[in-house]
Amino acid sequence: LDTASSRAGINLVTRKLELGKIGIVGLGGTGSYVLDLVAKTPVKEIHLFDGDDFLNHNAFRSPGAPSIKELSDKSKKVAYFAEQYSKMHRRIVPHDYNLDSSNIDPLHGMDFVFLCLDRGRDKRLIIEKMEEWSVSFIDVGMGSQLVNDSLLGILRITTSTIKKRHHVQDKNRIPLSDEEGDNDYSKNIQIADLNALNAALAVVKWKKLLGFYHDRESEHFSAYTIDGNNLINEDQL
Repeated sequence: LDTASSRAGINLVTRKLELGKIGIVGLGGTGSYVLDLVAKTPVKEIHLFDGDDFLNHNAFRSPGAPSIKELSDKSKKVAYFAEQYSKMHRRIVPHDYNLDSSNIDPLHGMDFVFLCLDRGRDKRLIIEKMEEWSVSFIDVGMGSQLVNDSLLGILRITTSTIKKRHHVQDKNRIPLSDEEGDNDYSKNIQIADLNALNAALAVVKWKKLLGFYHDRESEHFSAYTIDGNNLINEDQL
């Protein structure tokens, strides 16, 4: 039971989050933190999509603290996280495969989807289908560079809804290739705090869309830069 909302007296506001099905595509660093936050809401079902194993390096950019035994089991990410979060939330459904044209149909019935893939080439089909099926989604991304022995970085949150989609293609708001140049994140640098922040910004935007938080600007693209601690909002509705 969500005693946090009742203690705070916001039960009526929290009910705005009672969607039927939420999809999280990609259970890496950012996707696993999205799950951590969404699992603390009253959504009916949370569907997890990822075909990779949960390995030692994943433990350093994911919430929680897996044991050596759990890591040695080499479970699928979706199986590991479904087991962990099923202790708190019913109906967490694992799909232990990467989405392609042969298995993408389960996304058709989603009320909302979080895209948390670090491989741009895998997103094109998913985005096309979600637009075809009128499914709203948020895509997250992270870029980092090692400069003078410290990291520079940008976190990106791109929102696509039935009311506003054209900015995704017109402004190339979602990278759809893997030619990332000097992006050190693609080399699996472990940055759990940035993963958590990227996830938190995405979930806050999702809650804005549902009216849980007040949304003054209705932005559909945000970017946070680490070195200047700046958050910009663009592509307003």
